[in-house]
Amino acid sequence: MQGFRFLRLVRKMVAQCPVILTLECYVFISSAFAQAAPAGGDMQSSLMSMLPLVLMFVVLYFVMIRPQMKKQKEHKAMIDSLAKGDEVATAGGVLGKVAKLGDSYLSLEVANGVELQVQRSAVVQVLPKGSIK
Repeated sequence: MQGFRFLRLVRKMVAQCPVILTLECYVFISSAFAQAAPAGGDMQSSLMSMLPLVLMFVVLYFVMIRPQMKKQKEHKAMIDSLAKGDEVATAGGVLGKVAKLGDSYLSLEVANGVELQVQRSAVVQVLPKGSIK
């Protein structure tokens, strides 16, 4: 009930003095614009605000991108060094001996007389000799 009385009182005051209310609004707006930007040092503050973003990308490079590039380079070297008779594991989990090598495909002997043709990039690991019985 007191809330309604307060609202009535405020409406009555606004109706009697609209000029005072608008002057107060202008005073608050002008002080807000005066506090918007400090004079001088604008370039330095913008550079300092960009610093966390730059640091984040540097950390991201050293934590995620660089190790991934190293891993890709090692995988490419492993695929290029494949030879006939190597025992390998593929991305699908197939184990076999390399029977034939091509430019982008190789044949795996998974059992006696059974050969599968897979892409070279599907090889994920070269196993030690004698791993497959």
